[in-house]
Amino acid sequence: MSLPPLVEPASELSVDEVRRYSRHLIIPDVAMDGQKRLKNAKVLCVGAGGLGSPALMYLAAAGVGTIGIVEFDTVDESNLQRQIIHGQSDIGRTKAESAAESIREINPYVNVVVHNTVLDNDNVFEIFEPYDLIVDGTDNFATRYMVNDAAVLSGKPYVWGSIYRFDGQASVFWADQGPCYRCLYPEPPPPGMVPSCAEGGVLGVLCASIGSIQVTEAIKLLTGIGDPLVGSLMVYDALEMTYRKIKVRKDPNCAVCGPNATVKELIDYEDFCGSVTDEAAEAVVGSTITARELAEWIKEGRDIDLIDVREPAEYEIVRIPGSRLIPKGDIVSGAALADLPTERQAVFYCKAGVRSAEALAAAKAAGLKNAVHVQGGVLGWINQVDPSLPTY
Repeated sequence: MSLPPLVEPASELSVDEVRRYSRHLIIPDVAMDGQKRLKNAKVLCVGAGGLGSPALMYLAAAGVGTIGIVEFDTVDESNLQRQIIHGQSDIGRTKAESAAESIREINPYVNVVVHNTVLDNDNVFEIFEPYDLIVDGTDNFATRYMVNDAAVLSGKPYVWGSIYRFDGQASVFWADQGPCYRCLYPEPPPPGMVPSCAEGGVLGVLCASIGSIQVTEAIKLLTGIGDPLVGSLMVYDALEMTYRKIKVRKDPNCAVCGPNATVKELIDYEDFCGSVTDEAAEAVVGSTITARELAEWIKEGRDIDLIDVREPAEYEIVRIPGSRLIPKGDIVSGAALADLPTERQAVFYCKAGVRSAEALAAAKAAGLKNAVHVQGGVLGWINQVDPSLPTY
């Protein structure tokens, strides 16, 4: 359904702005009025990573007058495969400042507001308040639910996107006009069920595909043109090169936007989403060692079976010497329980410690009471023991 423009038009465009935006101005649906609305718009992008990079660049190129960036992270070399707003010389810089510099280079007429901070319950309403629209480029469930709830409680529309490997999703959530994120996903997936991009990977160009959809939706909302994705979920499969549009209805029982909403203020989202299952959290108590302790065990010749529970592609990138591969999924499903040691002590590790905790819980349930896992995983090994190994 078409919606009225989200913002009023600015009073005028300068001669230089008319030249810059001429390809917009000659589109009848956008024209001078639409470009003035973009000039007067204030858009906040949550995150300057995979989705935030193309989104910020195209928001700037389109002439959105004020662009806010909320981001706390720094640029890492592994980001450059997909986070195209940053470059080699930006490694080590804050992503917010790096992105702001790129935006100013793209369009000097844009006012860039940098929020170099973690978005949390204490600051989200204050940060959201000046903006007309939120573009959500977050990559974890806790922040997604917080962004949604804050947007609903403050009456803000936001454009959402998600990416994983070759698949992407996008939608517009606006409780005043249709469903919110919780209408689509009332509960987060069980901890460990959905790997992050850091664990499962993402095709770099997929970020541009979904990020550009997000900016297209933002422009439509700001200017009042076309039919935005309110009440629809766009699902993209890059391998099949297919787009599917799925109807999403407002949930009358939604905890945050329904008539009998139970969530009337922000909650503890880390607790709501969890990082590991209760079983894993219980299993690691008293059964966790550091990478340095593992190195000592190996040096002492301790009789251990070092098991890498990541995926084969990760194992090929880097591994702790002497380990063997049994993917977590095979352990948790029970398919590989017969391959676990009965005479030697099992030591599980993954990339950062989450998957190994889940594997540890399954192993203990199967009777391996003396099994342990390595805190921080292979990244901990690299940081504490052997920095010559590659990270990913």
